[in-house]
Amino acid sequence: MTRHSRPFAPALLLAVVWGNALPALAQAATPPTRTGEEISASATQTPRLISAPDFSLESVSGETVSLTSFRGKVVVLNFWATWCAPCKILTPWLVELQNQYGPQGLQIVGVALDDDATKVEIGEAADTLRVNFPVLIGNEKVASAYGGVPAMPVTFFIGRDGKMIGAIVGLKGKGEIEDLIKKALGVEAASGSLPAAPDAAAKAQK
Repeated sequence: MTRHSRPFAPALLLAVVWGNALPALAQAATPPTRTGEEISASATQTPRLISAPDFSLESVSGETVSLTSFRGKVVVLNFWATWCAPCKILTPWLVELQNQYGPQGLQIVGVALDDDATKVEIGEAADTLRVNFPVLIGNEKVASAYGGVPAMPVTFFIGRDGKMIGAIVGLKGKGEIEDLIKKALGVEAASGSLPAAPDAAAKAQK
């Protein structure tokens, strides 16, 4: 991961990249909101279920946390960094959404991808933003498993069964984030099938 002086420049407003499954750059002027089905369509044209890649990472409080420990909850997995300006806008929204939807089974998890900041500095940044959810120390392996994290923030929406539901690259409106959370908490349970994500993430599970 390389620290960008302008992490939210238009050149970095990319679609979620999963190996060679998608084009490297999106043509839209703003970061797209993509469902799992939309992400996989260009690769296979056939929606199929895939699991979010599991991981075990250390939290800023020193605990080891794995994604599977949240199975049964809807997980919003947010990749961020202490130097990321848009992340400082997004994080307070996530705090509010955790308070609002936590009782319904939502668990937001932050993964910090900082090259230079120490665990203590990341924890202090989280405290400043009054983060009320686990903050983990990320690494290249986890970033690669989730498509390389081409820009920050990147937010993934994962169903109660561990299946990928959707993703947002960059900063979108709070309403769009909340809509995906509502889908995961409600519509997902009533749906006959879930959207799929592409082969790269599936391979990460092997």
